[in-house]
This record gives sequence, structure tokens and C-alpha cells, in this order.
Amino acid sequence: MRRRNFIKSLTVGGGLVAASGVPLLALSNTDKKNKHTADIIIYGGTAAAITAAIQAKKMNKSVIVVSPDQHLGGMTSGGLGFTDTGDKTVIGGLAREFYHRIYLHYDRPEAWKWQQKAAYGNKGQGIPAVDGENRTMWIFEPHVAEKVFEDFVKENDIMVLRNEWLNREHGVNTKNGRIHSIETLSGNIFEGRMFIDATYEGDLMAAARVSYTVGRESASTYHEKWGGVLTGVFHHGHYFESRIDPYRTPGKPSSGLLPRIAAQPPGTNGEGDNKVQAYCYRMCLCDHPQNSIPFQQPQGYDPYQYELLVRVFNAGWAELFQKFDPIPNRKTDTNNHGPFSTDNIGMNYAYPDASYPIRRKIIEEHQSYQKGLMYFLATDKRIPREIQDAFNTWGLAKDEFTDNNNWPHQLYVREARRMRGSYVMTENEILGKTPVTDAIGMGSYTLDSHNTQRYVTKEGFVQNEGDFGVHVPRPYSISYQSIVPKEEECKNLLVPVCLSSTHVAYGSIRMEPVFMILGESAATAAANAIDNHVSVQRVNYTGLQQQLLKQDQRLK
Repeated sequence: MRRRNFIKSLTVGGGLVAASGVPLLALSNTDKKNKHTADIIIYGGTAAAITAAIQAKKMNKSVIVVSPDQHLGGMTSGGLGFTDTGDKTVIGGLAREFYHRIYLHYDRPEAWKWQQKAAYGNKGQGIPAVDGENRTMWIFEPHVAEKVFEDFVKENDIMVLRNEWLNREHGVNTKNGRIHSIETLSGNIFEGRMFIDATYEGDLMAAARVSYTVGRESASTYHEKWGGVLTGVFHHGHYFESRIDPYRTPGKPSSGLLPRIAAQPPGTNGEGDNKVQAYCYRMCLCDHPQNSIPFQQPQGYDPYQYELLVRVFNAGWAELFQKFDPIPNRKTDTNNHGPFSTDNIGMNYAYPDASYPIRRKIIEEHQSYQKGLMYFLATDKRIPREIQDAFNTWGLAKDEFTDNNNWPHQLYVREARRMRGSYVMTENEILGKTPVTDAIGMGSYTLDSHNTQRYVTKEGFVQNEGDFGVHVPRPYSISYQSIVPKEEECKNLLVPVCLSSTHVAYGSIRMEPVFMILGESAATAAANAIDNHVSVQRVNYTGLQQQLLKQDQRLK
């Protein structure tokens, strides 16, 4: 499908199907409304949602997880098993408990079905999989992560309602600056004293009319070196090192552009825009013959969509397997790598604010693109023979995502909406230039963004833009005020995932261990607000800090 046709199709409605970001029900069922009440209502099925729910129960608060997803854990159980940790010493609390349980699982001989534990070793590119001294393990298979989350839910007797999608138009009932209840498309109503939006999209936050932004701030907005458009910045290998012709007929602009190249210029360096870094699926592949499924031709397969990749190979690129990161049992967490890879650059701009039907189309396009890319690599005769033969030793892991044709349930929504609270985390906090005085957790990962645009340079060659990776010199604190809205907008909502942050700062904060940390801290603050009859903005930080330290949260 050509880029312009795809974008045009986003205006078309249609039936809804079960998929990540897409509900089953198109209309609210007004005939059978069931009311559920709890102290804390959590919207989302991510790792942050589950850690928040556990902590709510530990604080003796009733809690309901209203999950749009059938499978719990978000990206942690959705293919991202090669964890982006940074400095692991700042990961405490329930997040560390999660990785301890991963360790306990792989400490059992029966966990190693397709590979000997000794053969796996302690793999990780600077991130050892196993920390024996602290009894934690940071790299794992998707189904193992999901089981840990399900065990958490069962052990803590947490009420989880799945496939419950917020009615984003009329489903948030507010009174006197507080959310009183939310309603889902099924007609269920959830009343609570406190609410936590733990989704990747920030749908509850947006429906409650809390301020937010989408895209990239200009460099001048918050005095950030890495803000806005960044043409000519190449921190990783995700750019075109060779001069690749972008036209259908090489050398002839009149022939038109190859698929998936924008006709518009990228903009001026440092200026902001509303574009979003690319999404992809983190595939779990396996090379064990008894547990590997060959890549199949997807519906609507069009090999011409990958013509640009042929030109990349012809220019001598040979890094296809660079991000086939090894996880146990001869499997991978396969991430994007190179100038043309699994990242579907430029095809997600509408996603953050899109309706459910439009999100469905975007998700389907991402699936079609990535499945088609795998089939193309496996079968097209123009792929270098040595690379193709090696690629065909891999296939989808037969024992992962077994109810979804072995494809991940969760699209990697690296960034969607970001709240605009009274405090905005910027690169200055991340890089240690501005101190944070009300820490509720810490991060340490590199400032990291994937590409946002693919365009034609002034010289007439194809290039990518938006990718950066900036070293963070030391772990940094995350402000409590960055997970709460402005008080005049909502007094009883916490947002630990789509928190108040710039695009640049979010590039480091957006790691799954950090989301777990912030989910736990959000629930702790919610319980504190309930106990002291105050808004989330007026929670006494000294008391909150003391409680978080008791929970082994690392704050500085």
C-alpha cells in the first residue's frame, strides 16, 4: 500500500477486531450497565498497571484493573525480553521482585526446554542476563514474563476485567475537578476515589481533558540540545551510510519515490513538530527446528514495498542479524536495526490521538509491513544468498503468542501522548543539569529515540531522521509532579506511563523497568491521598518519600 493511500484510508471507519489498541465493541451497551466500585481504579494492562495494582493491595486499598488487553504485561510480556535496564542498581521495589521471579524460573532445569542453561550462558550486550549475587535475571521469554504477571494477580487477589475499552467520547464522569467514574464500551461503570492511567496511549488522561502533547518540542522550548528535528545526527547505525537513490527509476525524480519515503522535506533542525518516533513489533524468533515456524506470506503482500531494502543490500550492507538479541531457549528479542528494518517509519503519526477504528488500521498496516518484510527476506531472490540462508534458520517461536499465530499481541508504542503537568521532565533533569527534589523513582538508560522521518536530502538521496542516543552520565531522579496533572485539571488522577516529559527526556524514561517503578509509586501516592483526604497534587512528599523507601524504591 502506498504511503498516501494508507494515510487516506485512516479517515475510513469500519468494524473493530481484537488486537492491541483495538476493542471488540464499537458501541456502548447501554442496556446492561454493571457498576464496580473500588478505592483505586487502574486503566491499562501494562507492567505499570500490574505493579500499581499490587501496591494498592499492599496499602490495604481495594483496586480494580480495567484492562483493554487480554494479555497482561504490555511490552514486557509482548516481546521485549532483552530488557533495557541501564544501571540495574536503581531498580528496586516490585520491579526488582519481578526480575527476581524471572531468576527463580530460569533457576529450574525444566525451564530450559530447547537449550541447555550452560549453552545460553550469561548473554547480553553489556547487560548480563543473570545477576546471581542479587538473584535477578533481566532477559527472558515472553510467556515467562506473562506468567509472572498472572501469578502476581492471583497471589494478590487482584480483580482484573479484560477486554474493557474506555468509552473515550462520553465515558469519563467528572465532578468538582475529580473523576467520579469511567465507563467502558461494554457498558461497565467503574467508580473510584483515585484513578491511574497506565496505558501507553494515555486514553484516560486525554478523555479526562488533562493537557498533553504529541510529537517533538523545539530545541528552544525547554533549552534541549536534542530537541526537535535532527537531520544529520547519526548516533546509531539506523541511517543510510551509502548514497541510495530514492526514485522508482534511479536518477529520474519524475518517476516518483519508492514506497515509504516522504515527499515532504524534514523541516529545519531544532524546530518542533507533531511527528512520532517509529513503532514496530519485537518478534520472538527461534532457530530450534522443533520450535520454529517458517515465515508465511501475509495477505496483500507486495514485494515492491521493500525495494529500498534491496538497494541497501546492493550497497554492501550486511548487518541484518545485529539486533537478533538472544533470550533463553534459542530465541530472540528481535528489534529494529539498520536504515530499513522493522521500524515502520512515518506510518504512526495519527496513532496517539486516533479513534479506535483508525488505530486498528494503523496496527494492521504495521503487522502487514513487518510480516511482509520477514517473508521478503526469506524468499525474494534479490536478497544475498548467504544472508537469506542464515535468515531461514529462524522462524516464529512456536510456543510463544500461541493464541495469535505466534505474533506478538502488543505493538511497540514507543511514544504516544505525553501529559503536560506542572512539572515537565526534560533532558536537563536526565543529564543531571537540573536537580529533582521530589523523586519517586530513578532512571538511567541512554536518551534514546528511534527514527521519525524518511525523506530525500537536498542532494537527492534517501535518509532517515530522528534517531539519537545520548549517554546519561549517572542515574537521575524522576519528579512526583511529573506523574500528576495540574490541580485545576484533575485532582485524583495519576499518569505513570504517559507522564509529563519532553520527547527527549521520554527517550530515557520510557523503559519497562521504569514504568513498573512509576506504577508502584503512583499507587503509593494514591493510597496516601485517600488516607489524608487530599488531592494527588497535595500529597505530603516527605511522608510519600518515607513510604517509598520502606518499599525499597531507589530515589537518589
